[in-house]
Amino acid sequence: NLVERARKLRKNMTPAERKLWYGYLRTFKFRVLRQRPITFFIVDFYCAALKLVIEVDGASHFTEAGRVYDAKRTRILEGYGMNYLS
Repeated sequence: NLVERARKLRKNMTPAERKLWYGYLRTFKFRVLRQRPITFFIVDFYCAALKLVIEVDGASHFTEAGRVYDAKRTRILEGYGMNYLS
């Protein structure tokens, strides 16, 4: 269940996610959601007003499987008209 998994991820942010959230996104002028399920994916941060997805890359993104997964996710999210930052 993606909602349950997203809830656990919100409670256990990586150091990079924590720094971005508490240093900037938590008080951003547009509402930003953490660990948001979108279709089959959980994105690190999502701002609906800007249609903006932000992914904070960690070690899992640097494997070959991680790169393939990221490319697929990027194509799908951009197909929905979202802007994607990684």
